[in-house]
Amino acid sequence: MARTLQQPSHRRRNKFPAVLATATALALAGTGLALSAGGANAAVGNLVSNGGFDSGLSGWTCTGSTTTVSTPVHSGTGALAATPGAGDTAECTQTVSVLPNTAYQLNGWVQGSYVYLGARGTGGTDPSTWSAQSSWNQLNTTFTTGANTTSVTLYVHGWYGQPTYYADDIQLIGPGGTATPTPSASATSASPKPSASASASASPSQSASPSASSSPSPSNSPSPSGSATSPPPNTGLPKHVLTGYWQNFDNGSTVQKLRDVQSAYDIIAVSFADSTTTQGAISFTLDPALATKLGGYTDADFKADIAAKHAAGKKVVLSIGGQNGAISVGSSAAATAFSDSAYKLIQQYGFDGIDVDLENGVNATYMAQALHTLQAKVGSGFVLTMAPETIGMYSTAGAYFQLALATKDILTVVNTQFYNSGGMNGCDGKVYTQGTVDFITAQVCTHIQGGLRPDQVGIGVPASSKAAGGGYVNSTVVNNALDCLATGNHCGSFVPPAKWPTIRGAMTWSTNWDANNGNDFSNNVGAFVRGMQ
Repeated sequence: MARTLQQPSHRRRNKFPAVLATATALALAGTGLALSAGGANAAVGNLVSNGGFDSGLSGWTCTGSTTTVSTPVHSGTGALAATPGAGDTAECTQTVSVLPNTAYQLNGWVQGSYVYLGARGTGGTDPSTWSAQSSWNQLNTTFTTGANTTSVTLYVHGWYGQPTYYADDIQLIGPGGTATPTPSASATSASPKPSASASASASPSQSASPSASSSPSPSNSPSPSGSATSPPPNTGLPKHVLTGYWQNFDNGSTVQKLRDVQSAYDIIAVSFADSTTTQGAISFTLDPALATKLGGYTDADFKADIAAKHAAGKKVVLSIGGQNGAISVGSSAAATAFSDSAYKLIQQYGFDGIDVDLENGVNATYMAQALHTLQAKVGSGFVLTMAPETIGMYSTAGAYFQLALATKDILTVVNTQFYNSGGMNGCDGKVYTQGTVDFITAQVCTHIQGGLRPDQVGIGVPASSKAAGGGYVNSTVVNNALDCLATGNHCGSFVPPAKWPTIRGAMTWSTNWDANNGNDFSNNVGAFVRGMQ
């Protein structure tokens, strides 16, 4: 979530959670791959031309700022160095001849944030894998060609506006077809472009990032029905809820005292806690500038406002992170520091729990440890919400998704920020453009298929076009998305594989921007959520 006017939280270019997608290993027979009948008699080898980039960009078609360098390299004398732009992923592609009904393994060495490796036009499930590491690491993925597939297009690219990435030693292992490998003829349309409106479109065959279904382990892949595997936490909240973030700072929106937050909000996330000099520990102080602008707002006033919200049946949680919140819980000591300091703040102010909005990376293991310890201190009424960026919930291999799964037993709701994202794959593998019903519902499908209960999944959207850099939708779109997910009505082109009537609700950034926009979100989405069965 952003602290500054019109500064989208997703645009913190170096703050995506580090993810290394896993891949299924191919069976090996002797020195080659175990192939289907279609390729059983073909010689197996590396089919990529100039995969080591020792001959410059020969054999590749690239977009944006791309070149080759002599350092850093993984091996040989050259490597690809590509710098994405605001509207370009700096992609290099190569079309390779293959055999139908045949298994292939794609691998390559990469470094940088973020680097994607995959293939398109396989005739089956197009593979994609990615990483975000500062040193050389190998990406691996596999696929089987379709019955009529004779060529595939390999690609490597970064992510919009991220730093330079490097790639080397890209290989496609398997039997070759009859044609000579050639560069792709249409590299410029290979990746979806970021969009601030719903007017952009993306081809369903595109694959900008790892498919939601390419990485989950069997233990994290329940049926599409999203059947419950653990009971919902007993928080005293209604079946469907509206969540809003209250800004403890002035960024040009409408300033509010907590008592002024619209009554439609069931959960109010106070934004934000601050980091301290002790790793993992957090603190909270009312912003003096905001207090002055409000005509004087003291700790005592704030505590009284929290108590009044409690009396009205509302929950107030303390949000950690946000665009500028560099809170790191990466060890057992940090986890203890977090749980201890958070518990003191909960006791001091009367917070009902914690909201996790970490946009500076998350360690699922130790953050989960900290949250479980904190919940044990607070008790069964503990409210745990999360607001990850869209890319953080793109795959169960992601650290944020892993955190959600690791805390599923105490998790109230994950309201992913469905904005500032550009185009992304839905649970059906197709790319949908932000700012649409399809984008929201296809992403929610990914979360539920990945292992979260429907009652733990909500929709996160900006309250106005000023509150984010892109992806704003009006209240009608939000209501249609909720109705589609719950009843199967008012869907777009994407229709979820099941109905999820317990879908939790919706969230917005922020109550302040909502007030600035005439309370459109709280009035209209709030009324819809209250009317859901």
